[in-house]
Amino acid sequence: MPVDFTVAIRVYNAEKRIHALLNALRKQINTEPISWEIVVVDNNSIDKTAEIIQEYQENWIKDCPLRYYFEPKQGAVFARRRTVQEAQGTFIGFLDDDNIPASNWVATAYQFGQTHPQAGAFGSQIYGDLETTPPDYFDRIKPFLAIIERGSNAKLYDPEKLVLPPGAGLVIRQQAWVENVPNKLVLQGPVAGSLSAKGEDSEALLYISKGGWEIWYNPEMCVDHKIHKSRLERNYLLSLARGCGLATCHLRLINASPLQKPLIILRNFIGSGRRIVRHLIKYRGQVKSDIVVACEIEFYKSSMMSSFYYTQKLAKQLLIKVRPKLLPRHKNDLLHLTR
Repeated sequence: MPVDFTVAIRVYNAEKRIHALLNALRKQINTEPISWEIVVVDNNSIDKTAEIIQEYQENWIKDCPLRYYFEPKQGAVFARRRTVQEAQGTFIGFLDDDNIPASNWVATAYQFGQTHPQAGAFGSQIYGDLETTPPDYFDRIKPFLAIIERGSNAKLYDPEKLVLPPGAGLVIRQQAWVENVPNKLVLQGPVAGSLSAKGEDSEALLYISKGGWEIWYNPEMCVDHKIHKSRLERNYLLSLARGCGLATCHLRLINASPLQKPLIILRNFIGSGRRIVRHLIKYRGQVKSDIVVACEIEFYKSSMMSSFYYTQKLAKQLLIKVRPKLLPRHKNDLLHLTR
């Protein structure tokens, strides 16, 4: 029997979080006309995540299979790719282990896909469930934490301006992904506790958009994003802003022709530099004391440096491809050559 909808969950050391998510999925309403399943991909957890999911499997919903897979290659992009490989649904709804969907999330997601045949992907309205009080003017940086509140009306995202939904609460049409998203993405996303260059979900969405599909915002799909207090600490927020910024140049180049790329790299560098100067003038003296201002500056700085980040990665790939016999034996030597 064909599967209409797959809930695809990637987990990492989620023994304290997975209960709330699975309980919310157990209580989904209006799913009677839908053939749906849940696929959990464990991205190399070392806690009791697997045991907990096995316990749920023993007493799960009869008409909704709960399947578990272990993905040893650590990294968000590998876990996401595995969920797509294992999913059988026409639509695949992505949830992370700290996302709690509303009771009608599956039903409203499937209905939206049915009524919007050109939608290759559509994102949820995501509310932040914060464990501690956020800093003043938090609204300016909350998209970094995948908190998305764009009003009560459905609307198109703007891929050309890199205005895209986050991976949390995102639903994709499997056909759109399979036909357009490369098997290997450049941006790897979080690996364990490291953020590195984020944007792996945006990279996939840009390829879907490039294939002629629309990207939508659906406010009727609501998700609560549980955010631990450690994610509002200064070091984490700065690291998050840095990871988002480092992805900027590569994302801008995905839909560009070879002739456009040098100009885009230059414009990305100059434009980010201008934003840094404007911000320093407007908020002079507040960079150290105001975490929101510091995050914005960090994002602009990393966006500016993403031009070099991208060309460095390109140089490494070219060196590996063209001169394999001349490569140094040690990784540190390779990094030295490409700096």
